[in-house]
Amino acid sequence: QVQLVESGGGLVQAGGSLRLSCAASGNTFTRFKFMGWFRQAPGKQRDLIADIISGTPNYADSVKGRFTIYSDNTKNTLSLEMNSLKPEDTAVYYCKAVAGTRAYWGQGTQVTVSS
Repeated sequence: QVQLVESGGGLVQAGGSLRLSCAASGNTFTRFKFMGWFRQAPGKQRDLIADIISGTPNYADSVKGRFTIYSDNTKNTLSLEMNSLKPEDTAVYYCKAVAGTRAYWGQGTQVTVSS
């Protein structure tokens, strides 16, 4: 069984930065074919904002140029560096990993950006 644990959320002023981390534990022999970050604002759907597939990062237009996703495959850790944060980035951020046919989610971490 795989567990994902996010950390690094918090309250930050607009223009500030945060770094989120997602640590995977459990089956250390699991190789993820997909790892990504999603976010869900109140009353809205959960959207994919950044992912890494076959080593290539991909970003939603809303975060491109401001967020950077990177992974440490030896430690099964996925990070999201968030710069130039805006109030509209306020949401609960989730990491997701897919191994085989199973998808795993973290519990989420709150990011609040004040204006």
